[in-house]
Amino acid sequence: MGLIAYLIIFLSGFMTLYVLLAVVRFAGKVWWNPLRVQYKMKLQGITGPSYKFLYGNTKEILVMRRSSMEKPMDDLSHHIFPRILPHVHSWMDNHGANFLNWYGPQAQLVVTEVELVKEILNNKDNSFPKIELEGYAKKLLGDGLSSSTGEKWLKLRKLSNHVFYAENLKNMIPTMVTSVGMMLERWKEHENREIEVFEEFRILTSEVISKTAFGSSYLEGEDMFKMLMKLTLIVSRNLHVVRFPLISKIIKSKDDKESEKLEQGIHDCISKMINNREKESSGVMESNGSGDFLGSLLEANNNRDASKRLLMQDMVDECKTFYFAGHETTTSLLGWTILLLSTNKQWQEKARNEVVELFGQANPTSDGIPKLKNMNMIIEESLRLYPPVPVIKRKVEKQVQLGNLKLPPHLELYISPLALHHDPQIWGEDVHIFKPDRFANGVANATKNTAAAFLPFGFGPRTCVGLNFAIVEAKIALAMILQRYAFTLSPTYVHSPIQTFMVRPQHGVQIILFPL
Repeated sequence: MGLIAYLIIFLSGFMTLYVLLAVVRFAGKVWWNPLRVQYKMKLQGITGPSYKFLYGNTKEILVMRRSSMEKPMDDLSHHIFPRILPHVHSWMDNHGANFLNWYGPQAQLVVTEVELVKEILNNKDNSFPKIELEGYAKKLLGDGLSSSTGEKWLKLRKLSNHVFYAENLKNMIPTMVTSVGMMLERWKEHENREIEVFEEFRILTSEVISKTAFGSSYLEGEDMFKMLMKLTLIVSRNLHVVRFPLISKIIKSKDDKESEKLEQGIHDCISKMINNREKESSGVMESNGSGDFLGSLLEANNNRDASKRLLMQDMVDECKTFYFAGHETTTSLLGWTILLLSTNKQWQEKARNEVVELFGQANPTSDGIPKLKNMNMIIEESLRLYPPVPVIKRKVEKQVQLGNLKLPPHLELYISPLALHHDPQIWGEDVHIFKPDRFANGVANATKNTAAAFLPFGFGPRTCVGLNFAIVEAKIALAMILQRYAFTLSPTYVHSPIQTFMVRPQHGVQIILFPL
């Protein structure tokens, strides 16, 4: 009995010590560490909204966002920064260009000073790596090119660069032209009437990425696209909800359960597509004379060199990333550009005259597309006013110097292209006016600062690999529309920009088509 009693006392003491250490660690994470970081940053002149126990500033941010987006904008103003990111807009006014806020107990340094943004995104010495995706975002994108780091990222980036190099991109143009032609055939039913084009562009860009990257079609992957969109909505509505991992594992919310089903469904769809392709070919499929993205993935999967080989899960994650990013970004770009042209007849005519001068009524060609100078300026101005991705995040793994600031480890860095694109000190007092000719002499000369102030596709070594693909696709679509139609904004259009991962029009874009 004495031995048993001794063991009970020992185990009881051990458990008490374990619980005490867990409480101390928890208190350090949610109380002591936030106060310490807040104090250290304040000594360097960086202030911000005060940390609130457990939830940080997330409740304040949610209240601001609900208030800013509860109703449409009163007019067609492009001053969307205070609507999409009201907390950043408000706290910049109160605390300066760079300030500290809190996502739960996680410290976030919001950086809108251009030179510091440039230093972060250039990421010399790998001082500012990508943050790891967690929760719903991880389910959506996995560990593909957009979120991976280190050797894995280098391997995926090299593979993607090969797929989108200039010659391959040129070979994709006929597929893009054919897909736009199919869309415009549908538009004939809407001539002299209203049409909602945002959904049309979503189908178009889904079709293009399906054909050019995966050798399939939108209809073949329709279920997967729908699941991706549902999962995107779950990510968006939980963007500022603080989740505690232990509690989330024990008590699963409705979104937890639905996201797990969607993740599995997407995985099954992509796995089936990969297996079907593998049966059809020896690993590389020729698409318009060149290996497509899926073919390159399969080739990497079969590589004898283990350091270059991709596993099945790697391929699934890459497919998810490319399916999502490959159509969402261009859909957003096309939707907002058509809105801007429908309300700026002078620029619509300039763009149309340029297209007709270059191509007549013939389809756009690889030689002519780079010569669309007015079109290029229009697209860049559209991306400035309505950047598809309003936020970029990085992290600090160990203490590092950023400008004059000494940053503590485990700090998140929050960069907003939207904030930079709408800053009058960078672009001038006409910052909220659609003015494509500000880009007449290139991006670097469009601002009072550097090219790092223009970030629609990121900056530095992790600039979006699909940048040229998206721009070429958008130019082809816009050129072919302008050849056939003049268009005005419909009176039914409601100006209500929102962020559901990307910046998009909440109720679509309604225009009236007039055949030429």
